[in-house]
Amino acid sequence: MPVTGPDIVVIALVLLVILVLFAGIKTVPQGFRYTIERFGRYTRTLEPGLNLIIPFFERIGSKMNVMEQVLDVPTQEVITKDNASVSADAVAFYQVLNAAEAAYQVSNLENAILNLTMTNIRSVMGSMDLDELLSNREVINDRLLRVVDEAVRPWGIKVTRVEIKDIQPPADLVDAMGRQMKAEREKRAQVLEAEGFRNAQILRAEGAKQAAILQAEGEREAAYREAEARERLAEAEAKATRLVSEAIAAGDVNAINYFVAQKYTEAMAAIGTASNSKVVLMPMEATSLIGSLGGIGAIAREVFGDDKRPAPPRPAAAPRTTPPISSFNPNGE
Repeated sequence: MPVTGPDIVVIALVLLVILVLFAGIKTVPQGFRYTIERFGRYTRTLEPGLNLIIPFFERIGSKMNVMEQVLDVPTQEVITKDNASVSADAVAFYQVLNAAEAAYQVSNLENAILNLTMTNIRSVMGSMDLDELLSNREVINDRLLRVVDEAVRPWGIKVTRVEIKDIQPPADLVDAMGRQMKAEREKRAQVLEAEGFRNAQILRAEGAKQAAILQAEGEREAAYREAEARERLAEAEAKATRLVSEAIAAGDVNAINYFVAQKYTEAMAAIGTASNSKVVLMPMEATSLIGSLGGIGAIAREVFGDDKRPAPPRPAAAPRTTPPISSFNPNGE
């Protein structure tokens, strides 16, 4: 069947409709936003999914990625507040919240965020001392995040995180810091050792003090008991002397013999224990010593109350003669 002119027109119209439909149907993937421009002017933003536009009148302006993205910040040379040169590199995370503002408020979005981050890194880190810079990395991150996020807000961007990855001081400065740290540790070790020695000395002194106190208390207690013993001995001796005195006053000759025998015995003991006496010549009168011993026994019976037993007969006094001279050697020779 031959194709006539009207058939060609119909076929052309059908093809045109198909082309228009394909040109007007736009599919937006998840995580992206498309801006639509009509005759070069922004009109709306297409959401993920199937969308329709007016062909030949509207077109896609920018395809914005609204997922969170990472931006690697190159190494920056920073002069600190105390004129120390350090190298620092960082990483920034950002997300597009408003596709239209990100597309039309700034040109070359990533480059703008990168330069803004590098500038603020030098500004924030340059206002701090080196020691503060090395020990307060979290503070630096917080300050950078706050400053950069405030700067990119008109662009429809949200900076979620800015992290300093590494800070590298010069090699000679690192060596100096190592020596300083070693000196500080040695200083702390010496201080701790001195404190330990001082505490040990204090404890030893307190121990010696306590020992001296206890020794003094022991000596005082011993002296007190010794004095008490001497007092009791003196009381006993006084009592014995009183009894003997009463016996002498009553005319008892045995009491006198008691004293004589006691002093005689004490003198004999002193002579026998002397270290410078080898041969002693002394009189020996046996009858007098026996009489004295008899007097001691009589007094002892009187003191202990044994009055029922008859007193032993008093030995007759022997005629006094010249006592014989005998040799006495305390060493038994």
